[in-house]
Order: sequence, then C-alpha cells, then structure tokens
Amino acid sequence: MLKSMTGYGLSKAQSGATQITVEIRSLNSKFLDAQIRLPRQLQDKELEVRNLLNSELIRGKVLVSVEMGSDDVAASKQEINHALFKAYYEEYDALANQVYAEKGDLFKLALHSPEVMAGSAFNEELLEEQWQLAKENIIAAIEHCNEFREQEGAKLQSELIGYIQNIEGYLNSIKEIEGERMTAIRERISNHQKELLSADQFDINRFEQEMIYYIEKLDVSEEFVRLKSHLDYFIEILKEDSSQGKKLNFISQELGREINTIGSKANFAPMQRHVVCMKDELEKIKEQLLNVI
Repeated sequence: MLKSMTGYGLSKAQSGATQITVEIRSLNSKFLDAQIRLPRQLQDKELEVRNLLNSELIRGKVLVSVEMGSDDVAASKQEINHALFKAYYEEYDALANQVYAEKGDLFKLALHSPEVMAGSAFNEELLEEQWQLAKENIIAAIEHCNEFREQEGAKLQSELIGYIQNIEGYLNSIKEIEGERMTAIRERISNHQKELLSADQFDINRFEQEMIYYIEKLDVSEEFVRLKSHLDYFIEILKEDSSQGKKLNFISQELGREINTIGSKANFAPMQRHVVCMKDELEKIKEQLLNVI
C-alpha cells in the first residue's frame, strides 16, 4: 500500500483549564524536513517532538504547530521581575547613548528580555501535565496525518497502476507490428544487396558479417522481455504492505532505460510512435513518485 507525503492532521483537547491544539501539515521532500512551532513553556521538548515525527512520518516537509491556552486567568497571569526589567532597561539605555541610537523601543525590548516575564503557574508539576497533554495530541495528529497520507496513497496507487497498464498496452502494440518492421528491414537489406551485387567490387563474406551485426543491433526481443519483467515487478512492489517510493523510483529508471533502447533500435516510425507514448506515461509515473514515501 502506497503512502503519499501529502497529509494533514489536527487534534484538539482540553484538560482542566488547559487547552491544546496540534496541527500537522506535510508535503513532499526527499528527507524529513520538520519545522516545529511550540509554546514557550514547551520549547525544551522540541527534540522529543522531532523524534516522534521521524519515527512515524519518515519523509516529507512537515509543519507542526502546537498552540496552548488556559481558561484560568490566575494561571495565565504574567509576573514581571521589576528589578531585572530595570537592569535591562538601564543597560540598553546606556548602550543607546554610546551609539546615539533611538530609544523608542527600549521599553518593549527590556520587557521581553529573558526571564523578565514568567507565568505564575509555570511550576514543574503543571509543566509536566501540559507536556503530557501536548504529547498525546501530537501523537493523535500524527495518526490523523498518516490516515490522510494512506488515503492519498491509495489514489496514487490507482493512477500508477493505470500508467503501467498503458505502457504494457503500448508494448503489446509494438510486438504486434514487430513483424511489419522485420519485413521492412528485410526488403531494405534485399534492395541494398541487389545494388551491391551489381557493383564491380563486392566481398560476400564481408557483406554477410555486416548483415549479421546489423540484424543483431536491431533485435529488441531482449528489451521486450526486460521491460515486461520491470512492469510486473513495479506492480508487485506497489502491492506490498509498506510504501516503497524509493524502490519504485529505481524501477522507473530501469523502465526508462529499456524504453529508450527500444526507441533507439526500432528504426521504424510506427514503433517509435508507441515508444513516445510509453515515455509520456513514464514521465507521469516519475512525477507521481515524487510524492510517495
């Protein structure tokens, strides 16, 4: 079962006066690229959140937003360290005087300096409760995001199967006109042979060697077999329990090699038209695989 890298997960909860909202969005990326936004009191938990994302979401550009609020006015009240605020303000004021800078923002700058403001309820016990609530909802949001990814993956799988079936259909069409191609080649060789036989200097042994080389160079039977094998293997990997985006990408590269070889050896316009159609279907496959985990 394929899993898309496009996903969305949302989880909300309330415990006592604490409200939590976790939102996760993911897009395609070669690796896990996580951007995490946490409340100030949970900043030190970023590594734990990143580990959760790494174990569950695996790949993709992931945007995580955790918002926390409180219905308890007393708990959310901010305490100001007046002495520290004054010390910051005086220090900033002295620096501004030294460089003749504007002082309009000194109050705001000092007020938001480290440890000047702190929530009165940010004790260790409450912080642990808030983290546990946040963690539960982060896990729930990740699960919802994975469910979304699986739904998108099922749509991608259906499309990819269709593209593979189209390539196989073009391959069968090429096989049907292979006889026409060989007839045209024989006629072309026969006409060249007649022209050469009428020439004064003609080496029959050299001619036979070159014809054998020429015919072997145009033979595409091995490419037919390998291309069909790669198509079957692609479908087989698609139906595995785990998503195998990288392996499918490698198989698509092999498909491209065989299709290109058939096109270069064909030397027959009707066959080459089918090759162009196969290339078009293969490009659609590669585009979709960019979004598969």
